[in-house]
Amino acid sequence: MTKPPAVTARLTVDRDFLSTPIDDRIFGSFVEHLGRCVYTGIYEPCHPQADEQGFRQDVIDLVKELGVTTIRYPGGNFVSGYRWEDGVGKQRPHRLDTAWHSTETNEFGLHEMTHWLEKLGGNELMEAINLGTRSIEDALRLLEYSNVAKGTALSEERRKNGAPKPFNIRMWCLGNEMDGPWQLGHKTAYEYARLAAITAAGMRQIDPDLELVVCGSSSHSMPTFGTWEQTVLKETFEDINFISCHAYYQPEDGDLESFLASGADMDSFIKHVASIIDATAAQLKSEHSVFISFDEWNVWYQGAEPSHSPEGIDNWPIAPHLLEDTYSALDAVVFGDLLITLLKNADRVHAASLAQLVNVIAPIMTEPQGPAWRQTTFFPFALTAQLAKGGTVFEPKQASMQHHTQKYGMVDTVNAVAVQREDGSLAVFAVNRSLHDAASFVIKLPEGNFTEASASTLYEDDIFATNTKEHQNRVAPHTNNTIALEDDVVVVELPPTSWSAITINTQKGMH
Repeated sequence: MTKPPAVTARLTVDRDFLSTPIDDRIFGSFVEHLGRCVYTGIYEPCHPQADEQGFRQDVIDLVKELGVTTIRYPGGNFVSGYRWEDGVGKQRPHRLDTAWHSTETNEFGLHEMTHWLEKLGGNELMEAINLGTRSIEDALRLLEYSNVAKGTALSEERRKNGAPKPFNIRMWCLGNEMDGPWQLGHKTAYEYARLAAITAAGMRQIDPDLELVVCGSSSHSMPTFGTWEQTVLKETFEDINFISCHAYYQPEDGDLESFLASGADMDSFIKHVASIIDATAAQLKSEHSVFISFDEWNVWYQGAEPSHSPEGIDNWPIAPHLLEDTYSALDAVVFGDLLITLLKNADRVHAASLAQLVNVIAPIMTEPQGPAWRQTTFFPFALTAQLAKGGTVFEPKQASMQHHTQKYGMVDTVNAVAVQREDGSLAVFAVNRSLHDAASFVIKLPEGNFTEASASTLYEDDIFATNTKEHQNRVAPHTNNTIALEDDVVVVELPPTSWSAITINTQKGMH
């Protein structure tokens, strides 16, 4: 006799609580000049599958399959010491990159990025500006170079460099993690707020319709969290559209139960920042809307050997192996839970960037002169992007058994979100955070002539199983045959430590 699941959870999908259209920018990613993200990642002219511009076609194919939308570029910590002029034109000087103790060749720059995005199908560029070592003047020069059609010194220079049409970049990050003492040009909240304010105002004198992102806290646990957001928003509120959040998660001291509940911290982080946005708007008596750009998020083993930068005054390698974490099935489940959390907060999070895209804490790995393959985290992102883009999130109406975690206290054992797709069908994403117990998950549907339900579940008996160059397909989602649909109720069993994408089709739709 089969043992019944020890955990129960229920999600009610109610068409009267269809609340928030999903901004496709939630499925953004991040390309930084760090390690092998660019060189031997997306760009390797001598690779057998490189095209005429040096881009790896196998990587392009995987990025398309992943389903990313916006690309945040070129950093990250790298941008706080970056001279954008070094990456355009024929003269490309080698520079020291102090952020990652490397040598930057500048062979790949702004023009190459725009060409690569065209190869992807026209994905949006989210450009980051250096406010660490540079000034408002440099930001205005970059904007003029990028977006002014013709007739000025910098726009004509762009045309001379092979881009007759402007890049028309709409979304700009005003610096990166300026609250962090590790950041080149680190500033106090007020110092950064004033620089960001005058930079934003200056950029709007050139183009008033830009979408601008100010730096929020580098993590929920920063000692300046809260006061940083209050200070920055007070100075910049009317001239910006987004404030950033950054969060990385990893197991600490072997506490896998807390690691599996990382989404609870991300959810709390978002709600805290949203409350500060609302309080600032009230204080300023402003009707202006500011949203969250969660433009760095992932699982990252920051103390592991792959995260160690080279050392030594004479040791500045080009594109060293850095931050090349190998992700397990467990990591993919946590990763999928973070995606669920972003979707549940789609009313406040209008942009997000998975950090990063290739090789560096990434869903896609490459071997120089060799293959490219999918890490375990590739699958939750690709399936969620495929099923949720263009959809609308339902307000959460969930009841789940809970369990205690050392770091986050009591948390829901099952976390889930429902999305109505453009064709009227439903997608439900669910994670079972229990290390050991299966869960019986019940979805109560609205009336809608639902015809079939299917589920794809990422689960492994060995939660530490990984995909590697030698075993590229060891971990992947599988069809979950426990699912049943009857009388507008779906029941599915969620294995312990698992992530699932559930699709429920209807003939009539729910419009």
